[in-house]
Amino acid sequence: MTQQGAVLQGYNNELVKCIEDLCMQKEELNKQIQQAEEEKSKLQHEIQVLSEQLECVCENLAQKVASRNELDKILAETEAAYMKILDSSRTLLTVLKKEVGSLKHSPDLKTN
Repeated sequence: MTQQGAVLQGYNNELVKCIEDLCMQKEELNKQIQQAEEEKSKLQHEIQVLSEQLECVCENLAQKVASRNELDKILAETEAAYMKILDSSRTLLTVLKKEVGSLKHSPDLKTN
């Protein structure tokens, strides 16, 4: 019976060692979990900050695009009006040259 007691004590010692090993593994895993949770929290904060920055950049970009579109519209309207002025000037010049030419051939015009 003493031999069985010794075998049982050996099993018990092995079982206690296994339980201690599992407890150490659990503690190590708990440390890793804590580190991962801290990293997760840090990354979530960085994401929040970056999201806010992105929102500001997007709003600023939208305002600049709207301003550029307005400038494009004004520029197109101005160029169209300028082209009308050029056409009118060319027409006026053509008419004026024609009138001056017909005056030169008019018998009423006396030259000294």
